[in-house]
Amino acid sequence: MTEKFNIINEPIKSYQAGSEERISLQKKYDELSANKIEIPIIINGERIKTGDIGKCVMPHDHQKVLATYHKASDKVVRQTIESSLNAWTEWSKTDLEYRTNIFRKAGSLLAGKWRDTINAATMLNQSKNAFQAEIDSACELIDFFNFNANYAENIHNKQNLISPNGMKNSLEYRPLEGFIFAITPFNFTSIAGNLPTAPVVMGNVSIWKPASSAVLACYYLMEMLQEAGLPDGVINFLPGSGSSIGDPILNHPSLAGVHFTGSTNTFNHIWKTIGTNISQYKTYPRIVGETGGKDYCLAHKSCDIDVLVTAMVRGAFEYQGQKCSAMSRAYIPSTIWSKVKDKFILEVKTIRIGSPRDFSNFMNAVIDKSAFDTISSYIDYAKDHEDAEIISGGSYDDSKGYFIEPTTILTTDPYFKTMTEEIFGPVLTIYLYDPEKWDETIQLVESTSDYGLTGCIIANDNKKIIQATKELVHSAGNFYINDKPTGAVVGQQPFGGSRSSGTNDKAGSELNLLRWVSVRTIKENFEPPKDYRYPFLEKE
Repeated sequence: MTEKFNIINEPIKSYQAGSEERISLQKKYDELSANKIEIPIIINGERIKTGDIGKCVMPHDHQKVLATYHKASDKVVRQTIESSLNAWTEWSKTDLEYRTNIFRKAGSLLAGKWRDTINAATMLNQSKNAFQAEIDSACELIDFFNFNANYAENIHNKQNLISPNGMKNSLEYRPLEGFIFAITPFNFTSIAGNLPTAPVVMGNVSIWKPASSAVLACYYLMEMLQEAGLPDGVINFLPGSGSSIGDPILNHPSLAGVHFTGSTNTFNHIWKTIGTNISQYKTYPRIVGETGGKDYCLAHKSCDIDVLVTAMVRGAFEYQGQKCSAMSRAYIPSTIWSKVKDKFILEVKTIRIGSPRDFSNFMNAVIDKSAFDTISSYIDYAKDHEDAEIISGGSYDDSKGYFIEPTTILTTDPYFKTMTEEIFGPVLTIYLYDPEKWDETIQLVESTSDYGLTGCIIANDNKKIIQATKELVHSAGNFYINDKPTGAVVGQQPFGGSRSSGTNDKAGSELNLLRWVSVRTIKENFEPPKDYRYPFLEKE
């Protein structure tokens, strides 16, 4: 029996002006900004350089190269798979306590000496302000490490079987047979850290492909895990293009699972590839994925205007709307709109945009040129259509950084393009509804999008809250009452959605970790029979 640990969520540092934590983070930001580094591939602890180079840049100053990284070749991918399978032989038999201690140490390292480094790298390479970096790359990832260690122990200690006299029945939570392919996104360093490590704490090995636009923080995380004592080869770090890495890995017979966060189209491709190859795998691969969202806010006429406006601003524009949970569509009663609009526009006008080095900036740059072009095309689309009006923002500029103003679109069409398609940027579209058509509006919210990730209701009428909660049951895997639809906390709101938003395996809970084990039932008979004959065979 492992030692029982009592854990709490990591406290969030405020980084107030003049504080030691702020000064320390600024110093690390400046240090990483000034020192360009070279990032290798890491396989079995070996640092490999292929000469095929990618760049880590500042989205808010895209001429600034923070690092170069080496991309994996076909030969390197094959080497990685071999290394992972070799590591599996020992790691899959490693004691649970040894495994969990590594991740508790990683959590301690991140809470201490590595905190500034990972936060600053996230600010620089992913253009996150200090607070968004803190709640993500520090606090949430510390929570993932500590809570997952506890969850793993809880799972292994569950032995809820009946053992009649003369026998013992038990459950063994075996790691999967093969390797896990972890494909991580640019927008959350915590997710990038959790996707390869959650299967590993359960005894699996992972091949980690970080997003090409966010390699820097991932590299430092890999170094931190090595310092925490993670054995070589248990996680192999493999930056590079998705197609050159993904195809040989997905086609390998020892693929045991995929842990994914990214676009719905990419996830569909992965699932299709696995389905096509299903007969050649040693086991049926576990497919766990969180994809896109078209997340909503449903306001009732009874709502508190200040609560609604705050939820809209934070939900839509924090981290430039580059959250799969970000508020992207809002349904507001026409009778309260004038008050909401006045307050909302005033608040949006106060938002400062620029480098995360300036702590007074609420918003920063979107991640890269491709994202900038996609988001700005939606804004232009709204400008060109009579059934839409831009009431805030609408401007963008990529001359220095990929900056887009917090943009709000008012439409008369509930199925307008920006009401139905995922944008993944600082764009909120509002539809005004007749409060007498509340029931119809609930159904409109429920049926408009193919996604089912997050949503919120802002209301003070409890009957309407209950009604919406029941009728919107499949519209969101994470549903919020009088709060923005973002900000899930490990151990508090396990995260994930269904429909086109993913498999809803709830990161930040035991439910996710159960996906990375294959249970064996063991029966030990203390009084084994010694004669095949049953009593019913006796003659009269």
